[in-house]
Amino acid sequence: MTQQSLSYRDAGVDIVAGDALVDRIKPFAKKTMRDGVLGGIGGFGALFEVPKKYREPVLVSGTDGVGTKLKLAFELNRHDTVGIDLVAMSVNDILVQGAEPLFFLDYFACGKLEVDTAASVVQGIAKGCELAGCALIGGETAEMPGMYPAGEYDLAGFAVGVVEKAKIIDGSSILPGDVVIGIASSGAHSNGYSLVRKIIERSQPDLNAPFDSVGGHSRSLAEAIMAPTHIYVKPLLALMQALPVKGMAHITGGGLTENVPRVLPPGAKAVLQKSAWQRPALFDWLQQEGGVAEDEMHRVFNCGIGMVLIVAQEHRRHALELLLAAGERAMEIGTIEWREGDEAQTIVV
Repeated sequence: MTQQSLSYRDAGVDIVAGDALVDRIKPFAKKTMRDGVLGGIGGFGALFEVPKKYREPVLVSGTDGVGTKLKLAFELNRHDTVGIDLVAMSVNDILVQGAEPLFFLDYFACGKLEVDTAASVVQGIAKGCELAGCALIGGETAEMPGMYPAGEYDLAGFAVGVVEKAKIIDGSSILPGDVVIGIASSGAHSNGYSLVRKIIERSQPDLNAPFDSVGGHSRSLAEAIMAPTHIYVKPLLALMQALPVKGMAHITGGGLTENVPRVLPPGAKAVLQKSAWQRPALFDWLQQEGGVAEDEMHRVFNCGIGMVLIVAQEHRRHALELLLAAGERAMEIGTIEWREGDEAQTIVV
């Protein structure tokens, strides 16, 4: 008995859909092109020439995903901003060492490729790259039948940047008396979403009900929860050109209490005043609905501060002026002090 001939499509992989996606995303990627890109989307490898303005260039790389925030994206059918989250998590990470992001690559994996959904995600990735000033020069779309539930996908991203060797920011010059500046987050960014989802499961809120207002526009709870991670690249690169920045911390998983110590010398501690900034309503809602302890809030969430800078006292005012002029909500939130014994390196009081 002659068996029917099988195709890749019979196995669950649609090559035509993959080609259609590539055609859809090419215009998005084209908008992110910048000096240094050699070639375009479609090659086996992406080529990029290190800018000639660097005398001793050091490459800085970072990789991340969006985590379980994606589960909410599936449930809410919101796919247009998770790509921004993906870019933000990597470019903000390499930024804290003084690096200018150069290019980004993405990895999109699913069980069955839905072209419209995937195109929406990649359009968000391209938007994130535009905000960061880096080029989306490549990526991978993997359709793997049986690996993911219907309607779900996973994302990973990879950013590469460059910094002048003499200008690497490593926190080694931080001293007691230095000032800690906080820059506002846009929400929970992409961290703590396993707890966020648990709180939603417990409280069963109406996610579409009006929740708060941003810039004069009313938002639903779903919009507040899914707000994309803020990208700090352009204003902070300009700030670093204008004055010395001693240290920076991207407030990601681990919150304020675990990320700020990553940039501090062993003998120093940061004392942060939580009264120095207004915590967004989202975090108050999460704490109340989840009965989350205050220490746990600062260990899991950014609580309204997405990036921390440490500068000398004499540069405090100039730094704040530049950030505010760039449209960032920035404020002095603490100071650096000597650490005693095994005292915690970041204390929120």
